[in-house]
Amino acid sequence: METAAVYRKIIHIDMDAFYASVEQMDNPNLRGKPLAVGGSETRGVVSAASYEARKFGVRSAMSGIQAKRNCPELLFVPPRFERYKEISKQIRNIFQDYTDLVEPLSLDEAFLDVTQNKKGNPSASLIAQEIRQRIFNEVGLTASAGISINKFVAKIASDYNKPNGQKTVNPEEVEQFLEELDIKKFYGIGKVTRDKMYHLGIFTGKDLKSKSKEFLEEHFSKSGLHFYNIVRGIHNSEVKPNRIAKSVAAEHTFTENLTSEIFMLDKLQRIAEELEKRLKKYNISGKTVTLKIKYSDFTIQTRSKTLPYFIADKGLLFETAQELLYQERMKESVRLLGISLNNLNTEMKKTVVVQLKFEF
Repeated sequence: METAAVYRKIIHIDMDAFYASVEQMDNPNLRGKPLAVGGSETRGVVSAASYEARKFGVRSAMSGIQAKRNCPELLFVPPRFERYKEISKQIRNIFQDYTDLVEPLSLDEAFLDVTQNKKGNPSASLIAQEIRQRIFNEVGLTASAGISINKFVAKIASDYNKPNGQKTVNPEEVEQFLEELDIKKFYGIGKVTRDKMYHLGIFTGKDLKSKSKEFLEEHFSKSGLHFYNIVRGIHNSEVKPNRIAKSVAAEHTFTENLTSEIFMLDKLQRIAEELEKRLKKYNISGKTVTLKIKYSDFTIQTRSKTLPYFIADKGLLFETAQELLYQERMKESVRLLGISLNNLNTEMKKTVVVQLKFEF
């Protein structure tokens, strides 16, 4: 006698143009207008763009100069992360009414496992609809949702009916859904991997599925098995509400580019102080210090050093970062500096729960 397969019920909630939507909600004068959060028309990088701005090709990580070229009417506002975190906490409280299995990915998105939920509702689709309605009623913002049997498919599905929509991919629909998908829409496949797949004649999920496990492992190494599984709807990663931090970072973008290492030392000292505050707040230390340098041409360079002991002190952080700064000459003027610490003691203390940047 055959038994029916048991599937998880996973929801991916993704807020619509979150930072920009918060700004438009708080300031009625910005509603309906093309808006960029972060950057400016002379420098900086866009953190988020409203849907009105996206119609002109404005997107996150684009330089403010290019964004203004794309959309001459574009308005810029500075980010207010404390406000975004405040809103995120309200949204998280709504999630917690349905399940404790909530895994935040960032301020504006999260996975929820509602297989067993606090409402006793067997329909994940109805739960997603109810959550989205509550976010709109109680917070004033719209959200989109994807619903399926695993995190991978739910994440892809949440993009389908944006903004303010949702898509359910039922168990019997998963493989066909993935077969028909352009490979560039597969969550986790970036530009380099996409281009490599195109070169190998893999343009859709169906093309990917036609390749053997051996072929994929030959061309994509360890990722080959992952690609072989996901296109068949196999993705067993659980929703993990308590994720262990792997690194802690602090960085600063300058209003004017810096041309000399001497001018950078004062900035690095302040960054080290900020990083120390974050580390001490959560009782975290680490061994590997990484200096991040973004140049005026937007290229990024990192330099790292692993110490034989754990540190969290601003003095040692600065001293190591200074050593890394003088490791080689600057190739351009510098627009951003950052210090991160990884190889953390959280890897030994697996029960420590940390969420450094966001409380979602």
